[in-house]
Formats: sequence, C-alpha cells, structure tokens
Amino acid sequence: MAQRTFLISYGYVPEMAERRLPHRPAHLAHVQRAHDDGRLPFAAATVDPIDAAILIYAADSQADVHAWIAEDPYVKAGLVRTVTVRELAVAIGAR
Repeated sequence: MAQRTFLISYGYVPEMAERRLPHRPAHLAHVQRAHDDGRLPFAAATVDPIDAAILIYAADSQADVHAWIAEDPYVKAGLVRTVTVRELAVAIGAR
C-alpha cells in the first residue's frame, strides 16, 4: 500500500514563545528525524503570534500519524491544545 499524505494542524497554548524553550531542541529533533526519513517534507509555525503550526506527514494510516504526534515533545509537555489530522489528496508534489 502506498503511503498516504496527512495535514496535521496544531493549536498552541498561550505564551508559546516562552513556554516552548525547554522543549524546543527535543521537538526540533523529533521533526528533523521524520524529515530525514522522508515522512515530513514540510513543517511550519505561525510567527506573530506563535499560536499554531502545520505539518505535512506521510504515513500508512491515520493511526501511525497519531502515534508519531503522541511522541512529539511539545505534545508530551502539554504545549499543544488542539490537534487536527486530515488526509490530503495530493495533486502536485506527490511522491
């Protein structure tokens, strides 16, 4: 089965810029590993304010996406208030 593509949306806690500092190196390592593995071609956070992020993630199932999200240091630290996962039908940029 070919990997599917998912849009992950995070809604962050207030004062994320300050609250994320102790967890940021581990979070960035987590997303970098997924990028290096070819599963995460894109990840970005909003700038002003820092209150949300979007990630594009390739996986075999939505359950795999949720398992990866559960290991995110930001999620483990309670810095992510909301998570939405939606499957995408990729028109351009498909693997």
